[in-house]
Amino acid sequence: MADTLVIRGGTVVDGTGAAPYEADVAVRDGKIAAVARSLPKGDREIDARGKLVTPGFVDIHTHYDAQVTWSNQLGPSSWNGVTSVLIGNCGVGFAPCRPDRRDMLVKLMEGVEDIPEVVLTEGLPWNWESFPDFLDALDARRYDVDVGTQVPHSAVRVHAMGERGAAREPATAEDRAIMARISAEGVRAGALGFSTSRTIAHKTLAGDSIPTLHAAEAELAEIGRALRDVGAGWMQVISDFDDPEAEFGILRRVLEASGRPMTFSLLQRENRPGLWRDLLDKVAEVNRAGHSMKAQVIGRPIGFMLGWEVSQNPFSARPGWREIRHLPFAGKLERLRDPAFRARLLAEETADPAWRSRLNTWTKLFPMAEHPDYEPPPEASIGATAVRLGRDPAELAYDTMMEKDGRSMLYRPIINYADGTLDTVKLMLEDPHTLIGLGDGGAHLGIICDASSMTTTLTHWARDRSRGEKLPLPFVVKRLTRDNAAAIGLLDRGVVKPGFKADLNVIDFDRLNVRAPEVLYDLPSGGRRLVQRTEGFDATIVSGTTVYRDGEATGALPGRLIRGARSAG
Repeated sequence: MADTLVIRGGTVVDGTGAAPYEADVAVRDGKIAAVARSLPKGDREIDARGKLVTPGFVDIHTHYDAQVTWSNQLGPSSWNGVTSVLIGNCGVGFAPCRPDRRDMLVKLMEGVEDIPEVVLTEGLPWNWESFPDFLDALDARRYDVDVGTQVPHSAVRVHAMGERGAAREPATAEDRAIMARISAEGVRAGALGFSTSRTIAHKTLAGDSIPTLHAAEAELAEIGRALRDVGAGWMQVISDFDDPEAEFGILRRVLEASGRPMTFSLLQRENRPGLWRDLLDKVAEVNRAGHSMKAQVIGRPIGFMLGWEVSQNPFSARPGWREIRHLPFAGKLERLRDPAFRARLLAEETADPAWRSRLNTWTKLFPMAEHPDYEPPPEASIGATAVRLGRDPAELAYDTMMEKDGRSMLYRPIINYADGTLDTVKLMLEDPHTLIGLGDGGAHLGIICDASSMTTTLTHWARDRSRGEKLPLPFVVKRLTRDNAAAIGLLDRGVVKPGFKADLNVIDFDRLNVRAPEVLYDLPSGGRRLVQRTEGFDATIVSGTTVYRDGEATGALPGRLIRGARSAG
């Protein structure tokens, strides 16, 4: 007879949006068996008095497509209370893939998602060719979270068209039929959807655009109709919306042709700060017409980490830095500590206006504290601080990054911070047609560290915000759990009620925090990645098994590949 885990005396925030209440939670055979006061003693118990008990978080926008093939632990997402992740976003991934076309996908992922080629070359086992083969390979592995997949458009296009697909040539009728068949095959095998990218920012390091950048409407529509015939899977999209009317029109027609749900990334950009509102109004109109479209948003700014040890710093585009950027970190520090080199680098100019805007807008650069503030006030910027101290801002930035033995970082909010507050983000989070995602765990390893946004969304909006209104705790938990799970068809999780999957968090909410980013060299071939540790997750439980206790991995790996949608109960 299976043993019983009882989580005793916690404050249950159950994922439905209902008011918190005190109860015990009993878990048996990987499911929630009972939620009530004064349950009988369990074989194992967790004392949750004074703590929150929530469903495990569901992260619908990650890029662990490589990491799932070599690692059993999908941190940093699993360090942040996440118990289910969805990979294969933005149209990039490694399946399907013919052996002679592997290099194309590696170079694409290296550029689009900032994962070094050497890491991928050494780490990927390539024990698959078709997408069903890829799922079989993942099915044989064990994880600290459950893993859902999407069929990535770029991989499908290259698989079907070879060099023509990579070069963004128009697809023929035969090409479109092949791509539709492959996409449907992947969803039938268990993928939860199909993804594509239509953004100019997605390029290889050589500057080649993503194969799907200008994919014709007919190509997307044929793939959408193939998903309609399967009767499963959503369509995930990222687009620049440079011509909002034309682009949104394409997406709406593809959505209508497919009859499947669609989601796209919604961001507030500095150069078009009001576009997000127009797009969200269009999303509401689509839903009023009886279709299902959701915009994916993130609960904080998307920002670059700048420092000497990571991919960029405020001096990256200056000649002096180019001389030393190839050196190991210790060698860089030796030069950076040289007063003559310091004076030279500070005296140089960042000539390119785009780089200057990104790296040298001192009023938009902020120091990263041990517990970072993701809604920093203007007076905390490097520029404002330099004025108060009577110092040159470039010099202050340089010296700040030299702290912690050269490992201190600066934060440059790029997305969702055009107004210098998160008021816009609050409106996005409150909208009934949005989902919380875009943390990009497993990607942008040397410049972005947003997998921790799941934790920040909870702490900032339900507890810490001081520069505007907060959001109710039950609402935030529901957005991180039930809403995301239901959107991708996982109706078996995201709620603390009997019969649901026992994916749970026990949280010391008063102590819950993310720490400052740090660099690890733990990828294949010693590859580098940015991570953020957390504190305050007393326990994270997957299928009734505790995978993290007080922030430390237990070694248990109950996580499995998710094949297809799941019904409730």
